[in-house]
Parts: sequence; C-alpha cells; structure tokens
Amino acid sequence: MLREALTLWRGPALADLPGAHAQVTRLEELRLSALQDRVDADLALGGGPVLVPELRELLAAHPLSERLYGQLMRALRASGRTAEALTVYEEARRTLAEELGADPSPDLSALHLELLRGAGPAHRRLPAQLTRFIGRDDELARIGALLNQERLVTLTGPGGAGKTRLAIELAQANADARVNANARANDCVNAYAPVCLVELAPLTDPSQLPYALLTALGLREGFRTPSGDTTDRLLAALEDRELLLVLDNCEHLVEDVARITGLLLGACPGVRILATSRESLGITGEVLCPVPPLSAEPAARLFLDRAAAVRPGFAGHARVPDICAALDGLPLAIELAAARLRTLTPDELADRLTEHVGDDRFRLLSRGDRTKAPRHRTLRAVVEWSWELLDEEERELARRLTVFSGGATVEAVEAVCGTPFPEDLLASLAEKSFLEVTEGRYRMLQTIRAFGAEHLVRAGEQRRLRDAHAAYFLRLAERAEPLLRGEGQLSWLDRLTAEHGNLDAALRHLVRADREKALRLMAELSWFWRLRGLYGEQAATARELLAAVGAEPPAGLAEEYVVCVINALSGESGDPADQRHLARVEDVLAGLSRPLRLPFTVVLWSVAGGPRPAANDRVRVQVGSDAWGRALLDVGLGFQEQFAGRPTVSEESFARSLAGFRATGDRWGMANCLEPLGMFADWRGEHRRALELLDEGLSYVRELAAPEETSDLLRTRATVLLHQGELVEAREHFSQALTLARTVGLTDKVAGALRGLGDAARLAGDTGHARVRYESALEACAANWFSIGETVRILIGLGRSAGQEGRLDEARDWARQAADLAVESPGVLELAESAEALAVLADSPERAAVLLGAAVGLRGAALRGDPEAVRNERDIRERLSSEAYEKAFEQGRMLGAAALTAD
Repeated sequence: MLREALTLWRGPALADLPGAHAQVTRLEELRLSALQDRVDADLALGGGPVLVPELRELLAAHPLSERLYGQLMRALRASGRTAEALTVYEEARRTLAEELGADPSPDLSALHLELLRGAGPAHRRLPAQLTRFIGRDDELARIGALLNQERLVTLTGPGGAGKTRLAIELAQANADARVNANARANDCVNAYAPVCLVELAPLTDPSQLPYALLTALGLREGFRTPSGDTTDRLLAALEDRELLLVLDNCEHLVEDVARITGLLLGACPGVRILATSRESLGITGEVLCPVPPLSAEPAARLFLDRAAAVRPGFAGHARVPDICAALDGLPLAIELAAARLRTLTPDELADRLTEHVGDDRFRLLSRGDRTKAPRHRTLRAVVEWSWELLDEEERELARRLTVFSGGATVEAVEAVCGTPFPEDLLASLAEKSFLEVTEGRYRMLQTIRAFGAEHLVRAGEQRRLRDAHAAYFLRLAERAEPLLRGEGQLSWLDRLTAEHGNLDAALRHLVRADREKALRLMAELSWFWRLRGLYGEQAATARELLAAVGAEPPAGLAEEYVVCVINALSGESGDPADQRHLARVEDVLAGLSRPLRLPFTVVLWSVAGGPRPAANDRVRVQVGSDAWGRALLDVGLGFQEQFAGRPTVSEESFARSLAGFRATGDRWGMANCLEPLGMFADWRGEHRRALELLDEGLSYVRELAAPEETSDLLRTRATVLLHQGELVEAREHFSQALTLARTVGLTDKVAGALRGLGDAARLAGDTGHARVRYESALEACAANWFSIGETVRILIGLGRSAGQEGRLDEARDWARQAADLAVESPGVLELAESAEALAVLADSPERAAVLLGAAVGLRGAALRGDPEAVRNERDIRERLSSEAYEKAFEQGRMLGAAALTAD
C-alpha cells in the first residue's frame, strides 16, 4: 500500500503557486515519512541489502534525518556489513554535532550499542537449547493443533513446569517448518509466520511493555506515528504483517500484557500469540492450555537423561520413581535433583526428599544453572516468584491450605481455614497455578505446600489449624461410618478415599495431641480401611496409639480400644505386648452387654482372634437388632456350621444372610455370602450356577474397590474353573488374585493364590513347576489361625505332585504332615481334605474307602464337582465289591476324624 501511494507522486511539488510554500513543505515531509515507512516495511520483510543504495541517496538529500541513519545502519547489518553500519553512526554523530550541536537520540545510540555487542537480525533469535526435550510430545502436538485454529494460546501452569521450554520448542518447530517446507518437526505445526520471542521476566515497569516488544521485533527506531505513542508505533509496525509472537512469563504484568495483547489481536490480523503465564490473560478469544507436571514415566526419563550428564554411566535406580513423585513431576525440580547426583547417591537423594519436608527440599535443590535467570536457579526462587505475585489475602489462604494433605473441598476449606465463602479466593489461587482443581477438590503441589507451610509456621497458626483440621475430619468420619454399610456406601467410600491423606494426617496429629479423639477417629475409619484393604498401613500408628493409651480402655471408649488393638495386630509385629492386649480384648468384649456403636467390630475380632461362636447371646446383643446386624449374625452362623461339617444348615444361613444384606444394599455383605454359596454349588457339580453367584459377588467387590474380597472371589472362581477343566483361564484368575493379595500385603492370601497356581500346573501335568509354586506358597504362609487351612492344602498339593511322579513314600509323608496340622484347624474341612489325600495313597482299598467315608462325614457332603475327587472315588470303588466299599465307607463316616489315626 505504501508503494502504491508513493507511485501517485509524480514530478516536483508545485512550488511556483502563490502562497504554496508552506503546503509544499508539508507535502515533502509527508512523502519522506511515507518513504521511510516503506523502508521499514522492506526491512521487516528482509529486504536490507537492496535498500542500501536508496538510503544513501536519501541521506544525501536529508543529512539531518536520524531515522534515515538508523534505517541505513539496520540495512547494512542485515547485509552482514556491521563495520560499515558503525561508520554510519559515527557520521551521524559528527553531522548532528556540527550542524545542530546535539547528540544522537537514545534510539540511535541503543542501535549503535547493539551493533557493538554483535546484535543479530531484526527478530530476537530463539535461544538454542543445550539439553534434550523430553516428555512433552503430546502437549507439543496439542498446542500446535490449537495454534492452527486460534490466534491466542496461553500456556499456564506452576513455576518449573516447563512452559517456557515447551513454547520455545513449538516456536522452533514452526521456524524449522518455515525454513524448509518439507521439514516435519511436528505433524501438528504449520509454518504460520516468522517467530519472535519476547522475554518479559526482566521487565518491571509495565509502561515499557510496548517498547520491549518493539525491541524484540527490531523495530525500536522505526514506524513513527503522528501521535508518537509507542503502542501506536507497535500496532503500525505489525498491522499488515504475519508473525508468531511468543510472550514468555506474563504473570507479573498480566493486566498490561492482556491489554496490549487485545490491541494487537484486534489491529493486526496476521499476528498469532503464544503466551506463557502462571495465570490466564483473561481476554476474549484466549485458549488456555494447562501444562501439567510430568507423569511418572516421562519424569523418570527426564531424570535419567539429566543424571547421566553429571554421573556418566548412570542407567537408573529403583528409587528414581520415588524422587520424581516427591518432586511432583516438575521438570525444573527434577533437573535440580538430578544435578545432586554429583555428590549424593540415589538412595540418599530419595530419603532426603521423601522423609524430610519444608526447608530441607529447598536447601537440597539450590544449585541450578548459573546462566539461568536467578528465579530459575533454585527451587525456592521459582516458588518465591509466584508467592510474591499473590496479594495478602491470597497468601493468607495459601498458608492455611498447607494443613491439608491431598487436597480439600470448598466445605473443608471454609470449616478448617475459617474463610467464609472461599470460592473466589480458591479460584484466584487456581488461576495463578497455586492450586490444581479436579472434580471440586483443590490440591497444592508438594513443593508449593512445603513453601507455604514455612510461612504458616512463621505466622504461628500451625497448631490451631491442625486442631481445626482434625476436628473437621473426625466429624466427617463419624458421619460416614454408618453409611458405609448400606445403599450409599459407594459414594461415601469414594469420599473417604478422596480424603485418605487428610484422614491419615488428622489421625497422626490426634495420636500426639488427643489420645481419646485419636481412638475415636481410628475406630470410625477402620471399616473403611477394611473395605479398601488399607488396614495394614495403619498398624504402626495403632501400635503408637496403643502404647500411649496403655492396657486399659478410657472410660466410654471400650469399642474404640478393641478396634485399636485389632489394627495394631494387623501388622503382625510379633510384639509380646500385642499378645497381652489381644487377651485383654477378649475380656473387654465379654464385658459389653449392649449393642455396639460399631457392629463391624465383631467382624474384625473374628478375623484377628479366630472364629468365635457367632450366634451366642452375647454376640446377638452386641450386633444389635437392625437388618445389617441380623444379616451379620447369619454370616457368622453360616461359617460356624460350615466349619462344623453341616453344609446344608450353613448354606441356609448364608442364603438368609444374603437376603438381609440385599435389603440393606450392602455390597460387602452380599459378596461375602455369594462366595460360600458359590462354593456349595461347586461341591454339587453345579458349575454354571457357582460361576453366576461368584460373578455377582465380583461385581459388588469391584464396585467397592475391595482388593482383599476381590482376591478371595477370584481364587474361588479359579477353583471352579479348574473343576471344569479350564486350566488357562483358572491360571489367569489365580495370577490376578496373587497380584491383589500382594498389593494388600496379606500373606495367607498370597499363599492361597500361589497354591492355586500350583494346582493348575499339577493338573496340567507340570509337576516340577507345581512344586516350585507350592514351596513359594509355603514360605508365604503366616503364623495365624487362618493360614493353617492354606498350609494343609499346600502340603496336600506337594504330596499329590510327588505321587504323580511315582515317589509314593514322599507323597505319604506330605499327606501325613497335612493331616497332623489339620488337627489344629478351627474347622473340619482341612481334616476332610487330608483324609481324601491319604485315601489315594492308602495301602489297601478298604483303608482308602474308610478314609473317603471319613472325608464325607467330616465335610458333610461329597465333592461331586471336583473331577479329581470323583476319579479317585471311582478308582477305589473298582478295587472293591459294592458291599465291601459301602461297609468301609460307612465305617469311616462314623469314625470321622478318628479314622485318620485308626489302624
């Protein structure tokens, strides 16, 4: 357009018209200004070399024009003739001094200084990166796709998340694509336009923002406007240009950056802007692209890459995931931590990051790249930069939020922090990347939390807030506990799971600050822990609390004391004091002749102390009269009858209990009835019905996310599959059960899954592999009452493997060990299985028939669904007449357990 306008000037101005001198002067000045504007446009488009002759001619006609001197210097610089450009400056300085007695303007002097320092082309170069770009491929593609469609994309995230590096990588990919149309640096990046990086972090005066942009663009001395306003100059310079403008670190000038960005987007349709900021610019048309911390796998790759630079040959370590998790996956923190491997081992580094909090992590990560800006050299400086951008009200709430572990809801923030209607403040902290928001929960990164906690201590608010925090979560646990046993249990389980970190923190505080409240909180949470397989994690805390409470329960807290003892025992510490407490629990429970506030105590006690008569008068009173309590009684009665060898009565009890739990909507209760009902169906050979019952139970425990019960049901389902001959699927089920059991840390269930894998291998004919599985299972068995049954079955499996290999004496020895141990079992099922194992190895068919009769008599039913048992019975029958078999079988059935030792 400038060229077109200038072509309209033909010949000299009409200076001979009367009174036209002033008008002619004005027209000449306008023409010169238009020429200079066109030169600026040519310079911006890379036309420097061809402009030099024209500019020299213009300077000869206008020797006092500083703008022309500056344009000639820039044209010479663009031609690679920096020395000539410096000579032009000296010519300008001398001419201005001689003709006007003046020095060059600040703009011309600044350009001279750039030349002396070796300044490059008009646009500020993208800084070359000295390290590999790791872990952000998905974000790079996503941002590239956004920039193809939108004109303003803002990368937001906490300090140290890597926003600047990500923006530079994207801009470099764009530049590469522009230089080489065939380059495919990133499939989602198009060659939008030239790229200009504007680093705003050093800028402290908002009024200098337009000037900083002009400087980065290389247009500081160009494009004069009638108003002389710097912003007008910037808009005029970019009005008809295409450009990708990268505005880095906008957060401390966010309002001013937002204003000028809005002006640029409105007046310069060819300009696209990629901004990085810890909060959004908040203008129409902005598309936010949060840059989260790195997930586990790319975080580990980044650590390994940076660690190899300071410790050559470093190929990894088991603690690397711990290190990265402790640092929230923040790339800057990971790089600072990796640099510490110069002097620390990975174990030392991990221990210092995971076992110490607060100032220790900031001291540890305090030696960064000396070439970086000060706010990027240390972890403390990164967080402090963000902290200083908060107003006092935001800082006050940020300090208080550090009392939460794992985040908080608005309701919790209002109650604990004492901040009425905190929604706006929380939103502001989230917008400034101090908080993450997920499904209504506000969470601080550990690094930010540690920094804020330091300020909380200085403010002297720590004890008051911890007390308020513990009180709130005690109320929440008390509200939730009864609702975990009914229709709404899923939503309340999810809520308590979301608050798991806070509940643990509250409990730890109360153990030290208020033992009675600690007992209450532990008791209220124990059923939640049981359902989610978390109770083993609490053993150490329970033992600490038990030591503080002593041997006698505080007044009115007998149930809570009992639950604390049971939690202490779940860690299998072997401490003699725990056993004394266990004996004391029996007395405490015997003294309770009222309905329990926490009826699940009966379940926990049965698991910890062994089967108890579940239908006696005392227990009936303790579980209460509600539907859940009555259904629980029937579960206990069902197991009692099963252990006694009365399967029909047992099955009726479990069916009655299932109906009761269905009425309450308790999935845990229904699943614990469906498993034995499925087992009884399997005994009868009703495999399809057994799988239907077990699958219903699995659907419930998977909804509950209950790993222990899921492991149990998978193991039982695998047994049914074995009986159907589905060895491959059974093996998969046992493997899944093993994984879950190891996750929970229950050694008897680990042993059960390993034993099942041994059975699957043995039935497939691989007795060597089966023996390895059985031996591993035997090592996993713990010394408690419920591991006896598994040990018996493992010994039987070893015996059967030896028998299949023809080592009959060894097989008999294993079977006899199993029978001897089965005597210690609380029920008769293990004795029945031992009798069946001995029957296969008996010296005579008569003895074998006696032992089979004993097995059926003890169990109360024959195993019609187990092909191995059916085959063994058939083989023994074929060796005797019908009358002899029935006589021996009946003799064994009458003898029961005595048949195992009878001659």
